[in-house]
Amino acid sequence: MAFEDLLEDPVIQKYLHELVGPKGMPVAAAPPDGEVTDEELAEELDLELNDVRRALFILYENDLATYRRLRDEDSGWLTYLWTFQYENIPDNLEEEMHRLLEALENRQEYEYQHEFYLCEVCSIRFEFGEAMDFGFECPECGSPLESMENSRLIDSMERRIETLREELNVEQLEEAETEAEA
Repeated sequence: MAFEDLLEDPVIQKYLHELVGPKGMPVAAAPPDGEVTDEELAEELDLELNDVRRALFILYENDLATYRRLRDEDSGWLTYLWTFQYENIPDNLEEEMHRLLEALENRQEYEYQHEFYLCEVCSIRFEFGEAMDFGFECPECGSPLESMENSRLIDSMERRIETLREELNVEQLEEAETEAEA
């Protein structure tokens, strides 16, 4: 998929924005063809050199940019020539989705296994043990802690988990592994 096609996708725009932030987004959104120096990018985009370098190194850490170094024979200074590799974005997004799925499954299990109490005044949530330690009174305001029903939260997580599993074809992979083991 070409850079231009990738950059038109709102999911990819959001992903890049989350990686490099608002100051680095002009760098991420304007990948040049071929190699470019950080100084050239800063000048072309009218950005601070440090902001450009920060964005480039974040892209590098996420396998979305590479560089090669050239040493000036006269001065000994190093010049970094950057190349963007946005073809890795789909794989990176899939890895993020797997991490999100795992985190949601862990959180859902935590919600299932614990009983919670809520201070309705302060909106602070406590596990049963904590609530018991405080005598079922909020340590902040002294209001009584009320038993909290979290089934809506668990149901919401379940729907999101199912959506992620479908998008990632996780169930099909798990079924295939189970069938292979049998």
